[in-house]
This record gives sequence, structure tokens and C-alpha cells, in this order.
Amino acid sequence: MTQQYSTISPSLAVGIDEPDRNLALELVRVTEAAAIAGGHWVGFGDKNKADGAAVDAMRSFLHTVHFNGVVVIGEGEKDEAPMLFNGEQVGDGTGPECDVAVDPIDGTRLTALGINNALAVLAVAERGSMFDPSAVFYMEKLVTGPEAADMVDLRLPVKQNLHLIAKAKGVKVNQLNVMILDRDRHRPLVEEIREAGARTKFIMDGDVAGAIAAARTGTGVDALMGIGGTPEGIVAACAIKSLGGVIQGRLWPTSDDEKQKAIDAGHDLDRVLSTNDLVTSDNCYFAATGITDGDLLHGVRYQKDRVLTQSIVMRSKSGTVRFVDAEHHASKWETYARKA
Repeated sequence: MTQQYSTISPSLAVGIDEPDRNLALELVRVTEAAAIAGGHWVGFGDKNKADGAAVDAMRSFLHTVHFNGVVVIGEGEKDEAPMLFNGEQVGDGTGPECDVAVDPIDGTRLTALGINNALAVLAVAERGSMFDPSAVFYMEKLVTGPEAADMVDLRLPVKQNLHLIAKAKGVKVNQLNVMILDRDRHRPLVEEIREAGARTKFIMDGDVAGAIAAARTGTGVDALMGIGGTPEGIVAACAIKSLGGVIQGRLWPTSDDEKQKAIDAGHDLDRVLSTNDLVTSDNCYFAATGITDGDLLHGVRYQKDRVLTQSIVMRSKSGTVRFVDAEHHASKWETYARKA
């Protein structure tokens, strides 16, 4: 009789047609490629060339991944992108059917100027589980960690949410740090945060990293607030599914045309979307590789014969978060090098 030493928890098991744990490392390969290609343009002042290099590399590597993917959050209409557009088929066409959200560079301006917190980002979930924003490019967001996830509400006044977060964390409001995009539209919000007694921490771009920082412990960030990209909110939701915490969003059209598109698509613009509204699947993945140094990851580092990368990959089904430090032979990546 063969003794059975262990069994896998039913909550961790996946069906034959579902994305499994092996997908995680394949996704890291994709974000590493995008980061290395885009990283050659750090500090050269041309965000379009940086983004183009990252898109090309991400697309090439995505087509080697063992899944049948459809880009549902892509470069898309906002960026008038010819590749990785919404509806594009990616993957090798075999394996599980998946929704794919891509952001080859979250922070193209950061990359061009050599400023911290630029990332190459990719999220994957089961087919049909990612929210369709219907060309509404921005949303109002509130992100915080697990302690206050069940207490905050985007509809509440800023001061009340901050007091709820402070209570849940067992700290005073004046010990809270709120991350926010540095935009003119946020001036009233900044005043509310400061009047409540909390501190602000500005980021120039790239609120995916900010959302993750707000959801993770030990980052010195307690919440993210303000209006940012809807695609970035959906990508961040995949990460927050693994981390715990919460992201809440409310669509924020920037024009009458956008507003009408949203209404025609059946969206209630007053509705507060939860993490589970943005991504309904409990089996989703998030991967990111640093392009420039930041609060979350080290950026790409080019040495004489090596390229060094640091990545994070998460899987919501197991709640696993892994950091991946990698060394790559520089000669293998000459295709993506910036030409003088």
C-alpha cells in the first residue's frame, strides 16, 4: 500500500482548462522583455520610442506563452496603438482561454525622463472576467490594504475614510501617508487630505505601482486616492486580488462624448466598482518588472555582459507573491538595444 503524504487543498486546485501556476513564470518573461527593451530608452527624452520598443518586445514574447489570450485592456484607442490593441489575439493559441491586460510601460514619461517608478506590467485572468470600461479612460480611485478593506467607501467624505483607515491600522490620522498623482485636478483633494491631518505623497505618473504600495504592508503608503487611468485600475485589481486590500473605482468621463458612450454601454456613472467588479475571477495573475528604480522594484541595470532585472509576480488563487531577481546575457538582447 502506497502511503499518501500530502494532498493539495481543493482551493488551490485548477481545472485542465484554467490558467495554472506555471503561467506565472511565463508572464515574468514577458514583462522582463518589455522592461529590457524599454529600459534602453531611460533618460533619452523620447517616451514614444521607449513605449514602441517595450510594446514590440512584449508582443513578441506574449505570442510564446501557453494560453489562448485576448487583449481586453490594451494600448488601444487612447494611445492609437497598432499593436496590443483591444481584441488582439495573443499567446500560442493553446491552453486556457484568458483575458489579458497589458501596459508595456506604466510611466512612459517617467522612463523618458529617468524618473522613478516606471514598470512593465501584465495581468491575466480567466476569459470574460475583466471589466469593460467602454472607452472611459479615467476613474476615481480609492485603494487601501487589508486592515481597512471592509470599512472604506469611496462615497464617504475623504476625512471619514482616513479616520476609518487610521482606526483599522491602530494609528493616528497624522501618521497616514496618502499617495496621489500630481495633477491640477487633485488640488481640492489634496486640501481635504491635509485638512483631515494626513500627509500626501505625490507621484508624477504610474499609479499601478502606487496602488500596490497602498495595498502592501511595510511600504509607508496607507492609501491611494484620486483620478487615474481606468485600465491601470483593472490591472491593479488583479494584483490586489493577491495582496488583499481593496480598490474601489467610479468611472470619470472627461467629455460629453465619453459620458454618452458609457451610458450607451449601460454603465451607471454613480456606481462604485469594487475589486470583484473590476476582475470577477479568483484565478488571476499580475506580473511587473521595474524599468526605473522605484518604491516597488529596482529598475533595469545594464552591465558589460549582463542585464539585471527585478520583477514581482502574484497569483490570486494561492495568494502567492514572488519577487524574481534575474540576470540575462546582454548579447541575447541586442535586438532590442537602442541604436545610436
